[in-house]
Amino acid sequence: MSAITIYHNPKCGTSRNTLALIRNSGEAPKVIHYLETPPTRDTLKVLITAMGLPVRDMMRRKEAIYSELDLDNSKWNDEALIDHMLAHPILINRPIVVTPLGTRLCRPSELVLDVLPQPQRAAFNKEDGEAVVDAQGQRLKTAQRL
Repeated sequence: MSAITIYHNPKCGTSRNTLALIRNSGEAPKVIHYLETPPTRDTLKVLITAMGLPVRDMMRRKEAIYSELDLDNSKWNDEALIDHMLAHPILINRPIVVTPLGTRLCRPSELVLDVLPQPQRAAFNKEDGEAVVDAQGQRLKTAQRL
């Protein structure tokens, strides 16, 4: 089994591109459909800590429920925000990838290249046609976190 895990939403283009980049390196990752099988509180906290991101940065602010619950309000501490992500997994930003080289929120998808143990095996274009990897498996640009 691969030492790579992706917390994946198959309806998300960024998540699909990230999964495809992992597979383009020759890996067959463990795929966790986190909307169907949400992480436990402990797992979510471990992921957040490993990424070194503030809890609020792990939330999908564009989701309607984020506004409905007034989650931008500073009254919510980290534990309360985690409670909301556990109650509403759609609030968990994705995709999250765990490899032996690190844990990343892969937005944009090419951030996964920073933590893949194996190089890309072929050219890769995102679903929208944007070229990310050339025919020699070399990264074409440096991604910056959204």
